[in-house]
Amino acid sequence: MAALILTQREIRELLPMDACIELVAEALAALARGAAQNPLRRGLRLSDQRSLLGTMPGELSEPRTIGLKAITVFPGNHGGRWDAHQGEVVLFDAENGEPTAILQASEITAIRTAAASGVATRALAREDAHDLALIGAGVQARAHLAAMLAVRRIERVRVFCRNAEQRQAFARREAQRHGIAVAPAESARAAVEGADIVCTTTSAREPVLFGEWLASGTHVNAVGACVPKARELDTAAVARSRLFVDRRESALAESGDFLLARAEGAIGDDHIVAELGEVLIGSQPGRRNRDEITLFDSLGLAVEDLAAADYVVRRARERGLGTEIDLGGEARA
Repeated sequence: MAALILTQREIRELLPMDACIELVAEALAALARGAAQNPLRRGLRLSDQRSLLGTMPGELSEPRTIGLKAITVFPGNHGGRWDAHQGEVVLFDAENGEPTAILQASEITAIRTAAASGVATRALAREDAHDLALIGAGVQARAHLAAMLAVRRIERVRVFCRNAEQRQAFARREAQRHGIAVAPAESARAAVEGADIVCTTTSAREPVLFGEWLASGTHVNAVGACVPKARELDTAAVARSRLFVDRRESALAESGDFLLARAEGAIGDDHIVAELGEVLIGSQPGRRNRDEITLFDSLGLAVEDLAAADYVVRRARERGLGTEIDLGGEARA
């Protein structure tokens, strides 16, 4: 079988946010049931001491999907021409191991990361949550706004990033795109105070969200910090929250938001309430009352990428999209 090559533009066309939310929910539930494999990612810190090269392998049982994502993370790209995440998702035939598809990873990462936050918000936020704060105004902020609109009746949006022109441009563009009021805030605190959903989507290494700002009943999606020494939330924000993660193993190894709060003695390992998939299959409770603060600390999992990639490839083949290339791999006498 020839391998199907799919570009960023094609993936964007084939992977709507509402569909990706369902795909991610199914993948996380499968992981919680033991119907998927998702080992810790392996990463190489590059010589600039900021950028990373990583590999993320995984396997899903239904539909049977095996593959990996090879990705670079360049935080210096934020606000410029290039997405901070670059790379490819590669799928392989589950019977003979032949490569079957290569997909541009930036778009899949952007959509599935926000989709995971959409799953968490649907499961953990109050039903009447309607006031959204976005900290960050880049690719993930755009995708998260779409995801939040897909799962809650959002009536007001405030956005903050340090670059005033960027946050103002984001507000104008996204208000027009979605037909909803989006206001640029003068500070992160001004964006967050009074919000009942908060999404942190930055490349920060020091806190941009503080516990004292959070109102009772708020749900937080933290997606920007994915290494042990970087954090978006201060210790008080983590300690005040009931903490849900995509994968315990990943959080204990990689989550700066969790690990730095633990190092300060504010929390222990038992502060992790559950994996999101466990909430989805009903083996662990989610929100218990209107007043508690819930936090989803998202690190991103290969099974999310694989579920999204498999769906995109199937849709592309149905519609005759993409470019097929015979990569070979047959045995030679």
